[in-house]
Amino acid sequence: MTTEKDKALELTVGIIEKRFGKGSIMKLSDPSFRQTVEFIPTSSLALDIALGVGGIPRGRVAEIFGPEGSGKTTLAQHIIAQAQKMGEKAAYIDVEHALDPKYASTCGVNLDELLISQPDTGEEALGIAEELVRSAAIGVIVIDSVAALVPKAEIEGDMGDSHVGLQARLMSQALRKLTASIGQTRTAVVFINQLREKVGVMFGNPEVTPGGRALKFYSSVRIDLRRIETIKQGTVAVGTRVRAKVVKNKVAPPFRTAEFDIMFDSGISREGNLIDLGVSSEVIRKAGAFFSYGDIRLGQGRESAKNYLAANPDLAQEIEEKIRASAVTLCSIGDGD
Repeated sequence: MTTEKDKALELTVGIIEKRFGKGSIMKLSDPSFRQTVEFIPTSSLALDIALGVGGIPRGRVAEIFGPEGSGKTTLAQHIIAQAQKMGEKAAYIDVEHALDPKYASTCGVNLDELLISQPDTGEEALGIAEELVRSAAIGVIVIDSVAALVPKAEIEGDMGDSHVGLQARLMSQALRKLTASIGQTRTAVVFINQLREKVGVMFGNPEVTPGGRALKFYSSVRIDLRRIETIKQGTVAVGTRVRAKVVKNKVAPPFRTAEFDIMFDSGISREGNLIDLGVSSEVIRKAGAFFSYGDIRLGQGRESAKNYLAANPDLAQEIEEKIRASAVTLCSIGDGD
């Protein structure tokens, strides 16, 4: 039965649509409203599971931060590689002017299909990002890094001049303009950020990310990366083990953690992830130093098992599918400290 309130609401919706366009307001159950979160995988199965939706959400802002050498750029390049595999275009705004094409290729990035910009100022970098987002032709944009987004006034000023709050204001203005377009065009925008330390902090965490508070608020996902171990073959360092903590997540429960290997010659190790998660989910059996999957012996020692999976991609895919099926039990929930 239609009430007076229903009639008034229907009339109001009609006025809004006439003024602002069809689709400017709708019911949450409307088929045209995206019910599920689309995502781009990160190349780390453990991190995809920790993120809760299978990767970095599309149409949202994400922030990857951590100390130097923690794998931030490597993770971002793997996200680009995965987007390209999905048939999406990608752009890399290299504010630090430090992108290594050879290493990017090692991470799986198709250099022929990657747009790159090396802007001189923060305004230029964020302006380029805005135009790319509005084009609706780009699947993922990586901005490396927030700390290097220097306002034009600071570049044109003298060394030692004070420019308090300029970068924070720039980020706040840019994100206010970008957010709606990012959602409408389903573009994933990934900001890489560094860490700084507050002076004089006696209690609590002195670490802070540059760029003010705006990025923290506008990000749907924030990933804290930390290097926890150096992987060695004999005395030679061949990679690092990284712990990722999802400190903010608007699309799934936050505070989940993931650990994965980053090898210097190949980037994120898929096989290492499969071994670790396979053992955790009991898809792979470990007896002493031996790893096995069903009746198949994968090898003695973790590195041997990784090499076996690398040489047998069909078996690796089968193991990955079983791990994903039991993914609910794999996410470790942090205590939020």
